Amino acid sequence: MTEKLPPIYFYLPQCEDLADNMPDSAETFMPGFSGGVYAWTLQTYLRLKADGFPCELVGTMPAEGIVLAHRDSLPIDLQPGPRLLIVCLLADKERHLYAQFHIVSNREEKMLKKSGTIWQSYYMPHWRQPGLIPRNSARGDRFENVAYFGHERNLAPELKEPSWHKQLNELGLHFQVVDRLRWNDYSDVDAILAVRSFNNQDYTSKPATKLFNSWHAGVPAILGRETSFQTERQSELDYIEVTSLNDVLAVLKRLRDDKEWRHAMVENGFRRAEETQPEMVVKRWRSFITEVAVPAYERWCNASNWTRQSLLQRQFISLKIIRMKNRLHSWKRQIKGALSYR
Repeated sequence: MTEKLPPIYFYLPQCEDLADNMPDSAETFMPGFSGGVYAWTLQTYLRLKADGFPCELVGTMPAEGIVLAHRDSLPIDLQPGPRLLIVCLLADKERHLYAQFHIVSNREEKMLKKSGTIWQSYYMPHWRQPGLIPRNSARGDRFENVAYFGHERNLAPELKEPSWHKQLNELGLHFQVVDRLRWNDYSDVDAILAVRSFNNQDYTSKPATKLFNSWHAGVPAILGRETSFQTERQSELDYIEVTSLNDVLAVLKRLRDDKEWRHAMVENGFRRAEETQPEMVVKRWRSFITEVAVPAYERWCNASNWTRQSLLQRQFISLKIIRMKNRLHSWKRQIKGALSYR
């Protein structure tokens, strides 16, 4: 029942300056709105608004109600008042000092695993790419173009070497890093390849968006060892995990030569894509706000001032301890690395 909801806001400080260029629909692909702040805040707002959910996009932080905002939009020292619940859209950032709730996009996010009375966290799958153009069916069984959708700085170094492109050319294949202006266009892509590192890092703060997009686009996905992908995996047809450059080359050879396997992966991907259709994710957002955020807001408003301040202080202390542990861990790794070179 939405008529009894408190005010629901999506906070985007830049929204007033961008009013003239605001997309009419969440399906409008606009490269200028592809950053994390917009991908989370603006897209979620537009999709919920289009579904008839009562919410408002604001550029000024309100004093009352439930506010959903990307981590990069929230001032680090912002403390919620007695009638304000902050839901931080965490993405791959550090948790906010005082937000009562955090939305994470990886089921293995450390914060989600340790969610309790101090830090409240909730998993939400990220939206698929707005305005996604699937692989052109006219390409048939052609297997020539392998693509990476993302910032080149996040691509494994081995996949940037000239020798890598040479090996692919010998297989009759072409690899490209897709320009961000075309991140929605899979029309001429036969497979995606996304590996941040071959060093077995878990990347517990990263989402599975590249996998979701591959399912919707109708192309097989070759992915690195990341928890976001692993936790979404239900069968070997969902994607192919690789842990070395030799793995990548072997998989590409098989995909090139085994069209039945490719077809099976594509059909399986279309089935899995149903789980992250925008209307399904909208339902999850509605459920979170009405069944989780609203009761939390009511508890916050009804709590004593001492209880509220005590919680905020515990969050502050907890984050400081976490930062100290992270710095200590980083120092130990640096010392270990320095000693290994002696």
